[in-house]
Amino acid sequence: MREYRTSLLLPRCAMSRTYLICLALLLCNLPIATAIAEEAGDRAAQMTARIDQLLLERLASAGVEPAPAADDGEFLRRAYLDLNGTIPPVAIARDYLADSSPDKRRKLIDRLLASPAFASHLASTWREVILKPTEDFQQLQNQFALQAWLRDQFADNARYDRIVEQFITASSERDGPVYFYDSLDLKPEQLAAETSRIFLGLHIQCAECHDHPFDSWKQRDFWGYAAFFARVEKQDGNMGRLSVVDRESGEVKIPESDETVAPLYPGGGEPSNRFGGTRRQKLAVWMVARDNPYTARRAVNWAWAHLFGRGLVEPVDDLSPINAPSHPELMDELTQYFIESGFDLRELLRTIALTDAYARSSQSVEGQRPELFAGMAIKSLSPEQLYDSILRLGLIKEEVADPNGQPGLLANQSQQRLQFVARMRTVSLDRTDFETGAPQALALMNGPPVALATAPETSGFLKSLEAPFFSDEQRVELIALAAYSRKPTDDERQRFGEYLAAASPNEKKQALGDLLWAVAASAEFMLNH
Repeated sequence: MREYRTSLLLPRCAMSRTYLICLALLLCNLPIATAIAEEAGDRAAQMTARIDQLLLERLASAGVEPAPAADDGEFLRRAYLDLNGTIPPVAIARDYLADSSPDKRRKLIDRLLASPAFASHLASTWREVILKPTEDFQQLQNQFALQAWLRDQFADNARYDRIVEQFITASSERDGPVYFYDSLDLKPEQLAAETSRIFLGLHIQCAECHDHPFDSWKQRDFWGYAAFFARVEKQDGNMGRLSVVDRESGEVKIPESDETVAPLYPGGGEPSNRFGGTRRQKLAVWMVARDNPYTARRAVNWAWAHLFGRGLVEPVDDLSPINAPSHPELMDELTQYFIESGFDLRELLRTIALTDAYARSSQSVEGQRPELFAGMAIKSLSPEQLYDSILRLGLIKEEVADPNGQPGLLANQSQQRLQFVARMRTVSLDRTDFETGAPQALALMNGPPVALATAPETSGFLKSLEAPFFSDEQRVELIALAAYSRKPTDDERQRFGEYLAAASPNEKKQALGDLLWAVAASAEFMLNH
């Protein structure tokens, strides 16, 4: 095991190149770390350009012109929502719109990736990928414990392969993934179905009861993979703390038969006993191997879908051999780049976010098809993004402590937030599917956030708008900057201005609250262009 982990510290194909650079710099007495960082920056820039090249070549072959570049406000709001999970503050929006420097997009992306909000947003996003939503108190505690662990990993920019390895081999409560095991009652078949979906992008659960009707997976493939989890057992540790251990024995059998199935990697291959270790450790070694055909590709496809609204392979968590990517060459090269970067998920997101393709507008173009990425897909905000954006807009006052006095990690999640997210939750995690219907609309219109929107005494932003040195025109501009990260249109200036002008001095506060309510309930606010 130690020998294998050491080999992961440096991409194999980069060993000789990096070694020669280090040797040359030692002879020249120059800072090695700086040169390696510059080399990594060059590779990132080359990959960014390569992504744009391959996308443009595909567009040209399809006879489709790419959409024009997004304006500054559209790009700013998109990047904030994708990388920090909320809309930008008014001051940031104003400064970004006024900035004329040619590298302001790069500076923005770097700042967002360095923000603590990046780790929090990514942790929330991956918690949704990993665990099914629940309103059960104990399960919520477990979900937020896993989310806290994920946040620590992303804040430290832990290697993605290391995160996967820790997830598969988790044993103690300090390992957040034990709550994942607990949520599935440690059932081998459920652990097999979910870990293969989450980390491999394989839906092998369709072969649980019989051979897959459309794919190449056989029933033996599914139960061979499930056998890696056959010896997992839950133990109550000190003071009732949860722990997961691996027994010395335990097997799985094909349903309605007495046939025992030994551990088998998806696609074939049996684990070796050369280095010893538990079954889960052997599975983890295989999953994070550089030549594993699934793990890195699954991460790349997730990152692409996170930024573009759909993956290079769709559905995003189905990398079955019969489900070909829309851009095979791009998928291969980006996966190799991710591996050579040291499985650096933050750098992967940065590289994609700096492409011209990510900076295109959501304007529809002739002949456009979603898989061509000619323009940016319009995405609905997740419930968490919507709540945090309403919070930033100043329509709610939120106490951090749980009003019901619930202990533990739920103390960091207000009941107001939990209830809002539950009511706004949709069935699909695909943000390009617009599933918001009557229940969600009523939650927005009648729930606590908007009920407080028309009560100016609760909103610091509304109070600031009341300042006597602001004209109505300036107030309208501030509202547009806060909600949409752009200046108001001529039509908005006229309509909003007339509405405020018609309000008496005693009605001004209420009129401002009504305007904020209107923008928060608008389609533009609830969508990410």
